[in-house]
Amino acid sequence: MHPMYEANQAPDNQSHSAASGTRSMVIGLSLAAALGLVACSDKNAEAQKAQAAAQAQPPEVGVVTVSMQNVPLISDLPGRLEPSRIAQVRARAAGIVQKRLFQEGSDVKAGQALFQIDNTPYKANLQSAQATLAQAEANLAQASATARRYKPLVEANAISKQEYDTAIANEKAALAQVAAGKAAVTNANVNLGYASVTAPISGRIGRALVTEGALVGQGEATQLATIQQVNPLYVNLTQSSSDIMRMREALSSGKLAKVGDNAARVHVYLDDGKEYAHTGKLLFTDLTVDPTTGQVSVRAELPNPDGLLLPGTYVRVHLEQAQVENAALIPQQAVTRNEKGNFVMIVAEDGSVAPRPVQISQSSGNNWVVTSGLKAGEKVMVDGLIKVGMGAKKVKPVEINNAAAGAPAQPSAAAPAAPAQEKATTPAEGAGEGQAAK
Repeated sequence: MHPMYEANQAPDNQSHSAASGTRSMVIGLSLAAALGLVACSDKNAEAQKAQAAAQAQPPEVGVVTVSMQNVPLISDLPGRLEPSRIAQVRARAAGIVQKRLFQEGSDVKAGQALFQIDNTPYKANLQSAQATLAQAEANLAQASATARRYKPLVEANAISKQEYDTAIANEKAALAQVAAGKAAVTNANVNLGYASVTAPISGRIGRALVTEGALVGQGEATQLATIQQVNPLYVNLTQSSSDIMRMREALSSGKLAKVGDNAARVHVYLDDGKEYAHTGKLLFTDLTVDPTTGQVSVRAELPNPDGLLLPGTYVRVHLEQAQVENAALIPQQAVTRNEKGNFVMIVAEDGSVAPRPVQISQSSGNNWVVTSGLKAGEKVMVDGLIKVGMGAKKVKPVEINNAAAGAPAQPSAAAPAAPAQEKATTPAEGAGEGQAAK
């Protein structure tokens, strides 16, 4: 072969090889892309199948099961603690304080000695009174003997009647002196007793207002200390006269029932929000209304056996004065309303949902107190109302914990009123309201 021909043929072979490699690469990339598209299509199909399966399942909604109960009507009132008894310890005898016989801040018993005042002059007065009494008794004995001797003599006309009358008068005078002497001794004993200052009541005693060596009782009954009886304690409250009037009218008409046969129960809550362990009772409601505030004074009694509570403490009081019988507690977000009134969504056993009109009396914490329209065991929808509004015909009920069911009923909160010009609320719109309330 010609050398020039061989030289020209070599470049053509190289070009042909390069073109073949490029075509192979393009084919490989095309196959990879096709396989990728197939894989993506499979994934999308699986996702669509999963979504369709999820949509085929009924949506989950939160429900509460209705239980009928007696719901207490409780007034939440501010209160101030006060000792049930309070007494000032005062010096009733003048003198120098020799000794304090108690520990400040301790509990004392009625009659317990608290202070000792110098009793030397009172002992002397007692001894003087006793001596005077003894002299009067001696005079009485002599006068009585004279009268006895004169009696037979006057009967025998041995002495004049005037002498006998004088003897009788002397006997009576001596008897009066004895009585006066006994009274003086009693008075001296009392004054001597006053030198030992005792507790007038049982309770907790505060700090001593005088020290040893102080002169007390000189012209006035000096205050020495104060004793407060802190078991039980009084709780002083004020309540709106209008609330009291409405409650009394409801009780008389039968809308509300009394709480048992005893006095209204009192639950006390401390500054930290915890409920006090002991329950008190209502003592009385004042007969007059404060013209400036429209409030009525109320007093309750609260046990304090451990001395945990102190007089003057501010507390919150739940006054349980009445109760709503055979009612249901339903979360407020479960109730919607239109011009016809209030209603809830009931979930049947087959998962179907239907509205139900209800009657509401007042609020109870985060709940409404439903007096009619519900039966025990029914399931009321609380969460997921919007799912029903989006077209779900059946739902899957999931029980939720109605933690607010035990909250106290407030008499001042009224049931939701249906506005006169409001348009009818459909379940879908009601669901929106329920979600907004949440």
